[in-house]
Amino acid sequence: MDSNQLKTLQAPLKQAYKEDPGKALITLTASASLESPGVSCRIETGKALVEAGLHPATGGSGLQACSGDMLLEALAACAGVTLRAVATALDISVRSGVVRAEGDLDFRGTLGVSKDVPVGFQRIRLRFELDADATQEQLASLQKLTERYCVVLQTLRSSPEITVEHMRSGGQAVRR
Repeated sequence: MDSNQLKTLQAPLKQAYKEDPGKALITLTASASLESPGVSCRIETGKALVEAGLHPATGGSGLQACSGDMLLEALAACAGVTLRAVATALDISVRSGVVRAEGDLDFRGTLGVSKDVPVGFQRIRLRFELDADATQEQLASLQKLTERYCVVLQTLRSSPEITVEHMRSGGQAVRR
């Protein structure tokens, strides 16, 4: 796909969203089935079924996907697709490359070993290694725009409001 094809593809969407902002608000969903054996669940990704389980550092076998790894994979995938779209829109030729997402976790928090250690990633690093026909200025612009438009990165940075509900089978809310 080249810049013109991308612009042609996105132009009617952008126009529709300008005319009716409500059309741009879409709810994405994900669900996990708890029918898996042991301490695991199944995630339907839309393209495949993934069985998620405990990370080996918390007692898992390592044979199942870890949700922390999946979060980093989602970040790398989103950043990669966003970078490709931005490069296409700017007519920057990216021959190849790698997007790496790394995150530091201290499992003492997750396992309740220490209340002083937070649960979750303490640091996340996103790195782009590109083979591209681009000046330093173009690469800086590519990085800046990729950061700005990467949905997963911006979601992690902005900490959206998250609500949690507990429901019984059949849809009855559990009150606390």
